[in-house]
Amino acid sequence: MCGIVGYIGSREAYPILIKGLYRLEYRGYDSAGVALVPKAAVMNVYKARGKVSDLETATQGQDLSGCTGIAHTRWATHGEPSVKNAHPHVSQSGNLALVHNGIIENFDVLRAQLHEKGYIFQSDTDTEVLVQLIDYVQSQHHCSLAEAVRVALRKCIGAYAIAVVDRRDPSTLVTARKGSPLVIGIGDQNSEFFIASDATPIAGYTQKVAYIDDGQIAICRPGEELEIINLNNEHQDVEVKEIGVDLDMLDKGGFPHFMLKEIFDQPRVLSDCMRGRLFPSVGVFQPTDDPSADYSDPNVLRKVVLSAVLNNRARLLSATRFIIVACGTSWHAGLIGKQMIEQYCKIPVEVDYASEFRYRDPVIYPSDVVIAISQSGETADTLAAVELAKSRGAFIYGICNVVGSSIARATHTGSYIHVGPEIGVASTKAFTGQVTVLTMLALALAKEKGAIQDSQFLEIVQELNLVPAKMKQVLSKNQAIAELSRIFTYAHNFLYLGRGYNYPVALEGALKLKEISYIHAEGYPAAEMKHGPIALIDTEMPVVVVATKNAMYEKIISNIQEIKARKGKVIALVSEGDTEIAAIADDCIEIPKIIECLEPLITTIPLQLLAYHIAVCKGKDVDQPRNLAKSVTVE
Repeated sequence: MCGIVGYIGSREAYPILIKGLYRLEYRGYDSAGVALVPKAAVMNVYKARGKVSDLETATQGQDLSGCTGIAHTRWATHGEPSVKNAHPHVSQSGNLALVHNGIIENFDVLRAQLHEKGYIFQSDTDTEVLVQLIDYVQSQHHCSLAEAVRVALRKCIGAYAIAVVDRRDPSTLVTARKGSPLVIGIGDQNSEFFIASDATPIAGYTQKVAYIDDGQIAICRPGEELEIINLNNEHQDVEVKEIGVDLDMLDKGGFPHFMLKEIFDQPRVLSDCMRGRLFPSVGVFQPTDDPSADYSDPNVLRKVVLSAVLNNRARLLSATRFIIVACGTSWHAGLIGKQMIEQYCKIPVEVDYASEFRYRDPVIYPSDVVIAISQSGETADTLAAVELAKSRGAFIYGICNVVGSSIARATHTGSYIHVGPEIGVASTKAFTGQVTVLTMLALALAKEKGAIQDSQFLEIVQELNLVPAKMKQVLSKNQAIAELSRIFTYAHNFLYLGRGYNYPVALEGALKLKEISYIHAEGYPAAEMKHGPIALIDTEMPVVVVATKNAMYEKIISNIQEIKARKGKVIALVSEGDTEIAAIADDCIEIPKIIECLEPLITTIPLQLLAYHIAVCKGKDVDQPRNLAKSVTVE
């Protein structure tokens, strides 16, 4: 959850570290801190409760020199947000400073042991135990920092990504990881090294990175090759990769919040997601966002090509069951994927919360395919579910956004959603990217199995190509949705209803509202309203109904009439030109017509905007909502 950054080289470290913290602040913003080593025997540590901007304020007028440093932005796990619990933590000797993302599960035992050795603790955190343990090992064995880290970590149970500096040796920075993400940027001729929880703080300085695997320790010394060892002190190969982060996506681009920018990014990034995956049977397809385009040519968009399906065709087609594991928004995407795969591939699909799946001793067969969905590719519960399924012989298909992430490396195959960095904590474009990839996966498998008619396949693929254009149509209603939102800032509760493919959309819409406005909201299958939730409906309970003109249209109308009979206030998402629901709903948001299975890609957009504008009207920090972090890398 927390974000760590580090730098060692010839540049001043502080500006690099602060910029890196801002780019990682989506991972936590309870407190922030920095440790700088300007010269041998000197270390300056500064901390602040709150956001990175509070740290900048606290460091004004301080000595910020030094070409070696580490920094941290915290999402609190052990110990409340405070200066004393903020990282970096410093050893009792004053020699070592450490930043940490993860949880040391046996910290109580280690803390008691160190207390007996005379160590006095200044914080309530598990992290301080680790830096004191490294200090103790080093003092007892008179060993190098890297060796002390190695010995100490062998005594630790839990997850960690750490960076450690020693004021007596400013030329060395040591990092390690297990279960938490860590990437090292490598400067020209190994002249400098950049440490971060993900690649975004590194992208502006170098494109060369090395991803550290679980149980590995990296020793960074400017002018020398990056050295990696494991916990058994065995040297490991260093695999250097190129990163391709678009720096423009790391800025707001004139929008007031990253969330709004990312909502408006969706037409473009979904085009990127589909590029190179939709093809005609002959020639080269030129994508268009023109809704009036003529697709009568039988050679247009005859193929959906996913390399993961091509390379693992036999294994995927022989699957007797798919199991989708995910958390949060990704779980909602999985529910849509389930319907797509079952409807068009005729393969049974289960969808499980990864946090439940990993602990309930699930029945997994070697013939199963487990699809793991995670925006970051680092979600702790999903990664654990992957490892469990692998141990039972299942084939693992990963769907994530971050290239080189832990889940991407742990799975047998998979597909990236290619929507670019998502900075807003409340996921938007990642959700539609996941649904798009799941749609393409279902179509590709259905075609390979011969389970779908050509005419039906062609219709869906052609409509899929037009989704970005239809998203733009919805986004043009942003101002109208903003004005509508002002009415609902009073609300303490919301109900979201949908049926079929739009039931997960109702869940996602409710989640968005909860995350950023702190209004209690629940999503339900519309028919289930009568089995309890209808008791809540009154004049103070707004009900958002996804009521597009599809096979469930008449049923949805009945559900709306039941709400209105109890004086409920209805905000309906309707298909363009719908007059029937417009006559009974209090407010309507029109969306362009689209084939039913693709409706979630369109219907989710106004719900994202509704949540955003309600939160803004309430004065909430939509990019950094309280108590949340973007990447949940701890249990």
